[in-house]
Amino acid sequence: MTTRIGVVADTHCPEFAERLPARLFEVLTGVDLILHAGDVNGPETLAELSRIAPVEAVRGDHDAQLASLPLSREVVVEGRRIVVVHGNRSRWLEEPQTFLWTVSLGYYHPHRRLPAELRRRFPAADAIVFGHTHRPLIDQKGEQLVFNPGGVHQWNRATTAARLRQRPGWFEWCWLQVARHIRSSPPPSVGLLEVGPDGVKPRIVPL
Repeated sequence: MTTRIGVVADTHCPEFAERLPARLFEVLTGVDLILHAGDVNGPETLAELSRIAPVEAVRGDHDAQLASLPLSREVVVEGRRIVVVHGNRSRWLEEPQTFLWTVSLGYYHPHRRLPAELRRRFPAADAIVFGHTHRPLIDQKGEQLVFNPGGVHQWNRATTAARLRQRPGWFEWCWLQVARHIRSSPPPSVGLLEVGPDGVKPRIVPL
């Protein structure tokens, strides 16, 4: 028997997006379970996703409204242990990385060491699902998979312009003046996991 899992991260809805993209629902149709790796942002997002399949979610650094969500959780599917975590760390580590990413207009890739840190933190997991970086990743080492589906929300010229129209605070406004010139940004994406007798098979699906 094989179980199909939809993997979602960084929806930031309704914080930065008014609604979830229609393509997201197309991709997730037919899955048995949805994992959300944090930065959900609003309970309505979880409600929308739960119309497709049961949702297991964790709390990210943009989830102040969802304080009841755990920072990490483990689900067992077809005998495979899957850990879900957002992936954010101390602001003392995060803020310099964000600054370098911004001033490089997206060409600098922060969080390069995060997969290794997650492996050390969860050595017994068959798969570790995380978000936060907004960059898709399939990192298979031995029997353990580290998987990031990418972000449903991505910063690019269109999304920064839309956020500026929402009249953000002065600090974010200043940041967006630089971020709106970002040149390197992956497309929005989600992930699919097929879990069965042969292990956990990952796939990234652009939106």
